[in-house]
Amino acid sequence: MLDDMDDWRKTHYTHEVTPDLIDQEVTLGGWVRNYRDLGGLKFINLQDKYGERQITLKKGVVSDEIFDKTKVGYQYCIMVKGKVKAFKKAPGGIEVIPSELKILNKTPDKLPIDMTGETISELDLRLNNRALDLRSVRNQAVFQIRGEVLNTIREFLLENNFTEITTPKIIGSATEGGTELFPIMYFDKEAFLTQSAQLYKEQLSGVFERVFEISDCFRAEKSHTRRHLCEIFTLDIEMAFATMNDVLKTLEELVHQVIKNVRENQMNSLKFLKMEEKTVLPELPFPRYTYEEMLELIESKFRISIEFGEDISTEAYRKLGKELTGYYYITHWPMSIKPFYIMPSKDPKYSESFDLQMGWLELTSGGTRVHSSEQLRQALEAKGLNPIAFESHLKVYDFGMPPHAGVGLGIDRWITFLCGLDDIREAVMYPRTPDRLTP
Repeated sequence: MLDDMDDWRKTHYTHEVTPDLIDQEVTLGGWVRNYRDLGGLKFINLQDKYGERQITLKKGVVSDEIFDKTKVGYQYCIMVKGKVKAFKKAPGGIEVIPSELKILNKTPDKLPIDMTGETISELDLRLNNRALDLRSVRNQAVFQIRGEVLNTIREFLLENNFTEITTPKIIGSATEGGTELFPIMYFDKEAFLTQSAQLYKEQLSGVFERVFEISDCFRAEKSHTRRHLCEIFTLDIEMAFATMNDVLKTLEELVHQVIKNVRENQMNSLKFLKMEEKTVLPELPFPRYTYEEMLELIESKFRISIEFGEDISTEAYRKLGKELTGYYYITHWPMSIKPFYIMPSKDPKYSESFDLQMGWLELTSGGTRVHSSEQLRQALEAKGLNPIAFESHLKVYDFGMPPHAGVGLGIDRWITFLCGLDDIREAVMYPRTPDRLTP
């Protein structure tokens, strides 16, 4: 028989129950993380979104009614009214002695995944039961850090005169001319899920000057790796009256501020994940290497030869990650491997583009954009794309489009690194991959 919540409401979250509240009554709600019945003494570890507090029931101290009623299982949903008492051995040095307890919902005797924290169940099994899995203390730490990252990004950019934008996720043609698109039927015509906010954020930089969006985009890549998703969460930034160098400075200051805030506000989460000595504050400015300098370094240090115009291989990046362990930029990539909207350098062999690396892991790419409509048409044709398909975008460039530059950063990939996770799917609440469409 389950209890009704009736007029009960939580008065506190667990992290608000501190020694300052000793002898005061509180009402808590959450899930049973652990339960021990020692005969005349019972302990419940009650968990909510912020942590846990110990509920102690001693025969003779609490009423016989509540003592006998309290037979709970892992992850039961309960509410408790009681007084806060000091107890050094309890988490936080305090416990709650209940006067009333309500069992709002129960669970099966055996849960599909381990929720005690003693072991970590296999990832696919956890993802199959994701809403339950996300209650684990480990996942709570990951998503506390993720929340801090997103909050800091917004605060930093808004303080630096950026406007938050929202752009369409259903588009009529490929954003970057790629083939990795999810087609959908849009009434009686074909449309696509967007790969990127790229073209829209460029257009809006000609209105609001400094813009950013934090949102989903979609890549129909049949990649089965620990670093790829089909639905990704990205930060897109575009700055008018700016070049690549302005973006490099803004981006490194943003990264620095994010890590500073994570360390200041989420150190307990970092410590739980054993990342307090790895997710450290980087020095500014970040080191900068040109693409050609990087090829020379890879050749001289690791005897790996990469032809000009080729991408840097995963093998080379992994070796680089042992040599360059922090954040660094690789700039001036060959124009031949960059999208049509990237501005060529004075030597057109090179582009005004960059990648931000963290060790061997690529986090972002960006650069200065072409802002002349005629040059953009020529660039589209050079890439084998039909300018007619981009007509609605191109005409914007006839309305006084300013010089502009920008960057796109994969939030999920960055969280994977900051939290020391083995698989990018762990950084996403409900990941989408070629093999996973549910839950």
